[in-house]
Amino acid sequence: YGRGDVVLERFLHKPLPAYVHALLLVALHRLEQRPGQAHTLVDQTVEAAAVDAPNLKGVVNGVLRNVLREAVSIDALRQQDPVARHAYPQWWITRVRKDHPQDWEAVLAAGNLHPPMSLRVNRRRATSADVLASLAEGGIAARELENGALLLDRPVPVSRLPGFAEGRLSVQDAGAQWAASLLEVADGQRVLDACSAPGGKAAHLLEFADIDLTALELDPQRAARVRSNLDRLGLEARIKVADCRQLDQWWDGRPFDRILADVPCSASGVVRRHPDIKWLRRSEDIVRFAAQQAEILDALWHTLAPGGTMLYVTCSVFEEENRDQIERFRARHPDAALDATEACDARPLLPTADHDGFFYARLRKHP
Repeated sequence: YGRGDVVLERFLHKPLPAYVHALLLVALHRLEQRPGQAHTLVDQTVEAAAVDAPNLKGVVNGVLRNVLREAVSIDALRQQDPVARHAYPQWWITRVRKDHPQDWEAVLAAGNLHPPMSLRVNRRRATSADVLASLAEGGIAARELENGALLLDRPVPVSRLPGFAEGRLSVQDAGAQWAASLLEVADGQRVLDACSAPGGKAAHLLEFADIDLTALELDPQRAARVRSNLDRLGLEARIKVADCRQLDQWWDGRPFDRILADVPCSASGVVRRHPDIKWLRRSEDIVRFAAQQAEILDALWHTLAPGGTMLYVTCSVFEEENRDQIERFRARHPDAALDATEACDARPLLPTADHDGFFYARLRKHP
């Protein structure tokens, strides 16, 4: 969208029907990728336009031939225009640049990369060495990262993963695999995983220790996915379908020792897995997400035992959902202390080639 729209704005004087607009965007992308097939691509695009908009064949042909004639100036235009250069809407670029003045270009670039594929080893059924050996036997190259995640050199179909069906491993981004270790669960603790679906972090917690886990999910179909994932891994949890903000729907009054609050967010840290997010999100959506997150935090805090720990998690790179959210929460709750460690000090885990973008903040409740 970003790279194509700036070109179309140069040659079009009025909007086109959505079908023709989308067709031109696809054609412009293909022209960039395969310039040697330019004339064939132009002819095919004109033919495709004739299916639903025969009266616009001339417009489509004219735009694309102008693009070919002015290729050099268009390349310069794309480099000068930030939306075209980075392939993000302007409001997104502005916000990331403000939030991460030293790293903003790297954050944007990471969001345009092909997403990596990482595995989580079910420590109850296998070791990292076992899984790495099985992968190597199957011709799948991988390496172990700092937090135990196994990063594949290139993604493969799940059906090719040895031991997946038997519950020896799961597919989970390396950045998401910090949650279980940061929450520091121990045998016998009562633990809540709010907003649990699809259940990857819940499963990881259960793989760490023998805990009494309650997994909450608002959507029944997504809750079923949590159950399916746990069943494959041979794990047990109490799964409830409820709005975590409505305590009377699900809470029995007994406090939790640990709470994982993996809240709904803009998903700006995982945009390369869902590239449509960039163009569907609006700046005002971030305000709405932040308000919802605050409601969730305030509600869950009531259910945390004195001395207990809550881990706040987003897959966002926007500070309004991250550090700013935590600062506002602490101002509302004097009994909340930021429990910082070297691995978790309320700073974002910015996206890289190896992992998606996340934010972790560990909060301890004063006794």
